[in-house]
Amino acid sequence: MPGEEDALRRLLDRALAQLDRGEPVPPPELKVLTKSLARSFAAAHPGRSVELRIPPYVAVQCVEGPRHTRGTPPNVVETDPLTWLLLCAGRLEWAQARGEGRLAASGARADLSPLLPHPA
Repeated sequence: MPGEEDALRRLLDRALAQLDRGEPVPPPELKVLTKSLARSFAAAHPGRSVELRIPPYVAVQCVEGPRHTRGTPPNVVETDPLTWLLLCAGRLEWAQARGEGRLAASGARADLSPLLPHPA
């Protein structure tokens, strides 16, 4: 919904401005942003072949392709909330985040770099 997207964009812009000033993003805002961006990403890239995990806030399935039905999915991406925010905003590149150990990606479909950044 356009109103929700606008509110998410404003929240993301405010969080990025806080980071630019060297201030942390308050945990309640980081939680809302993390969940909203992950769900928006899953809606923009529907499917069940990749599980995107951003503990402790959210896990979503996304990206079309073969879906898993039981046990650990074959394609998993896991990262922390701040890294997810920076990836979505285009402030951090996938390769850099992976190289710095800020995200883990396993499986043939777990490279989300072509789908990022993800605008709010």
